[in-house]
Amino acid sequence: MRWITRRGFTVAALGAASTLLGAESATAVGESGGPRRSRRNKQDMRGMWLATVANRDWPGKPGAAPAVQQRELLDHFDAAVERRLNTVFFQVRPTADALWPSRHEPWAACLTGQQGRDPGWDPLGFAVREAHRRGLELHAWCNPYRVANHTDPSRLVPGHPARRHPEWVLPYGGKLYYNPGLPEVRRFVQDAMLDALLHHPVDGLHLDDYFYPYPVAGQTFGDDAAYAAHGGGFANRADWRRDNIDRLIQELAHRIRGTARGAERRVRFGVSPFAVWRNRATDPAGSATRAGVQTYDDLHADTRRWVREGWIDYIVPQVYWNLGFAAADYAELVPWWSRTVAGTGVDLYIGEALYKAGDPAQPAAWQDPAELSRHLTYARSYPQVGGHVYFSATEVAKDRAGALARVVTDHYGGAPRR
Repeated sequence: MRWITRRGFTVAALGAASTLLGAESATAVGESGGPRRSRRNKQDMRGMWLATVANRDWPGKPGAAPAVQQRELLDHFDAAVERRLNTVFFQVRPTADALWPSRHEPWAACLTGQQGRDPGWDPLGFAVREAHRRGLELHAWCNPYRVANHTDPSRLVPGHPARRHPEWVLPYGGKLYYNPGLPEVRRFVQDAMLDALLHHPVDGLHLDDYFYPYPVAGQTFGDDAAYAAHGGGFANRADWRRDNIDRLIQELAHRIRGTARGAERRVRFGVSPFAVWRNRATDPAGSATRAGVQTYDDLHADTRRWVREGWIDYIVPQVYWNLGFAAADYAELVPWWSRTVAGTGVDLYIGEALYKAGDPAQPAAWQDPAELSRHLTYARSYPQVGGHVYFSATEVAKDRAGALARVVTDHYGGAPRR
């Protein structure tokens, strides 16, 4: 997920308009085998992302007392209930660390200010319990490959997997990443994410839009050695990279379903990608957009294939543009994704840029509190759209322009609960 962030995004990912200009729910059986879990229930998805990377939404202050952090988390959950939402996507693995007592990775730095320091409580366990008490689903949101928002391995806690296995790690764009081209990395990150499911009764496992990193001008992702060792049989490096990510998704889907069955639970698997798979100018099957980033080509994430193969249970494309935005129109991408999921049994939810509403730095459309409500009105014409997810929890609570309150009044059965 692009953060400030994630969805505040960097100019390189989404950019301003100039950057962009430059460059369907029944149970089904996927080709990977086994039944997929259909939509959570007959009620539409009404979700919010709750980001912890760099303390974006929570905790408000690293190192605060557990009681303070718990109260803050409950405030976010109560705000979700007040806004008539029903699902929280809680970021529990922000930078190759964990918000639960993981067997594989250290405690997250966002909790105490020091990676690896035990906070004295289990945030994921607390979150699942309190979300369920409020009738909210909780999906464990993980970032698969990001190791750190800096390039100095010595700043990682001693014993961190990235320090024990420096050959797994590559610096790029001012950050550290696990190398997706190494089979041992792929297995490890799966183990690390699945540990959340083994510890707690989460309702889903959710990945964001970081696979191979977003392109950075003038920099090269240094996976030559991995390509030389594992890229045989592929026509080019891009095909090999896509296969690496395809394997991550397919294998993780298989393991989640096995874990869920073993625990007699229904754990759903979903992804929230950057919304443009490919531009039509690149591929006739793509959307009529002119985005500067294409997930297939730049992140090596063939999100369309994951839907068509049935490897995931739901997809939440981040359609973070207004109706009528020339380079990536909301009214183009919602129909494109609706056609993509039609007949697959994969649920489609639309990721919404609540953080843009009322932001004076955003285009004029976002200054109108009714813009977001118009999105839901438009999407209602497409039966494949099963709901919407808002970025992010801070904006859900503050609702700076009253845009979410308008959505609640227009679409969720009345005024926000008080």
